[in-house]
Amino acid sequence: MRSILPLIAIAVLTTACSRVENIGKAPDLNPVELSAEHQAMNASALPQSIPPQGSVDRSSLWSGGRQSLLGDRRAQQAGDILTVVIEINDRAEFSNTSARARGASEEMGIPNLFGLPQSIDKDLPEGASLGKAVGLSSSSSFNGNGSVKRNEKLELRVAATVLGTLPNGVLQIQGTQEVRVNFELRELLVTGFVRPEDISRQNEIPYDKIASARISYGGRGQISDVQQPRYGQQAADIILPF
Repeated sequence: MRSILPLIAIAVLTTACSRVENIGKAPDLNPVELSAEHQAMNASALPQSIPPQGSVDRSSLWSGGRQSLLGDRRAQQAGDILTVVIEINDRAEFSNTSARARGASEEMGIPNLFGLPQSIDKDLPEGASLGKAVGLSSSSSFNGNGSVKRNEKLELRVAATVLGTLPNGVLQIQGTQEVRVNFELRELLVTGFVRPEDISRQNEIPYDKIASARISYGGRGQISDVQQPRYGQQAADIILPF
């Protein structure tokens, strides 16, 4: 126990020092240059196939490329940007009731056995008799009720970047967004895998078409810090058995 106390004290002091440095300062935004989206945008894109000049009518507006008037400008490769539409409105309600009852009774006696019970009853305490040698009874009952009710609603739109293409053609995307208002920072993170054909002509993808979707919406700052219990209280809740 004595060897653990110094470690706890060091951890508490380290945490306290990090919190003291943030007094009077707004939460820092994460640098964009270190994000996975920025690295994907800096990667060299795949060369676009351009037909030979001799085979193209110079008077035609159609060139077949992504930059043409009717070209497909949906996200297709690493570094491309698309919009993720998050409209979660889930509601679940469960209610279970169970009941169980059981009763049992057993009796055993030897009223007559060659006259032995009558001779033995004389030596037994008053009120005891082999006529009702053994009597057993038991009963049990159980009642249980359970209910779950949940309602979640979230509507957001965030720009995501294609990080890469898997061997089967599925795109890996990731989008981050940070908004700081005064001393509170709101953070949004979206990651997952999408099929190119699920991206609409408006270059948008709904959240329910993102495989392995990971959506995180939270924040950090003074308000979030006040809403969280102190580290000492959290440690006490874990250690104390009552």
